[in-house]
Amino acid sequence: MVEVGIIGGSGYTGGELLRLLAGHSGVEVACVTSRAHEGRPVHSVHPNLRRVLNLKFEAPDYERVAERCDLVFCATPHGVSMQIVPLLLESGARVIDLSGDFRFSDASVYERYYGMKHSAPDIKGVYGLPELHRKKIKRAKLVANPGCYPTAVILGIVPLLTAKVIDPTFIVADAKSGISGAGHRPREATHFPNAAESVLAYKMARHQHLPEIEQELQRFSSELRMSFVPHIVPVIRGLTATIHFQLTRSMSQEDVRELYREYYGGEPFVRVLDAGEVPRLSAVRGSNFVDIGAFSVDDERDRVVVVSAIDNLVKGASGQAVQNMNIMLGFREDEGLRSIAIHP
Repeated sequence: MVEVGIIGGSGYTGGELLRLLAGHSGVEVACVTSRAHEGRPVHSVHPNLRRVLNLKFEAPDYERVAERCDLVFCATPHGVSMQIVPLLLESGARVIDLSGDFRFSDASVYERYYGMKHSAPDIKGVYGLPELHRKKIKRAKLVANPGCYPTAVILGIVPLLTAKVIDPTFIVADAKSGISGAGHRPREATHFPNAAESVLAYKMARHQHLPEIEQELQRFSSELRMSFVPHIVPVIRGLTATIHFQLTRSMSQEDVRELYREYYGGEPFVRVLDAGEVPRLSAVRGSNFVDIGAFSVDDERDRVVVVSAIDNLVKGASGQAVQNMNIMLGFREDEGLRSIAIHP
């Protein structure tokens, strides 16, 4: 049995990690830390785990956590992980970091978009999007789990970009996320009376996930230029991205769909939908699937629209982290992740 630990287990992503790992046949959660809830039962913060996990939150003694665990998840805020991860690696643990601290190959990009100095710029992680980097993830000591928006957007773009059938300088991603994407700490923008019955665009030109998306997509085209606009919508969980492209050659809707089917053939968590189907948040909620579909072609304007949908807390965070763990440790990739969506 593999021993794993979670640093920062009281938030939404920590709770989802605990939920998913509780159903994993090959691992045991050895410890979960929280400064604010030290000594309290895990179920006092995550009541869905009552009689599922008999654990208490511990103080975050990082070296001790690394000694007890084969692999450690860091579900800590941006800026905190960079202080913790070097200690964990030095102590011999493999690490999956769910923050943005190690997603960039160039630390100066991180500093520009996150507004803070990186304290460990020489430590490099593997970008944890299995559909692109599975072989590197398997060998990695540190995996930087992708952001939720980048997961949906990148997977929605890559097949068309690699096929060289679109203009790489004209890509527009319009994305909408549930309120849980903002974290469990209350904020004015996510206060129920402000968020309900409303849609809020934010960080329209400077969102920290844009350079993350560009970094990965520029591996396929150095000419890539795109626009990315995120929105908060009044749902708890789920994320959808509507992506607009300019075609450079004539393609039918079925041509586009077949291109995606071929590219993601054999991928355990990518579902390419049939004709007439549009991805729904309700069809992925609680699951690690990404649904990609719509594939609407505008012949008169040489445009195509593709829609992708994920659960921002699962494939967009904790589920993808467990998927990465499975790859790193040699488990079946879907171990602990076979639950289907909660619908309706």
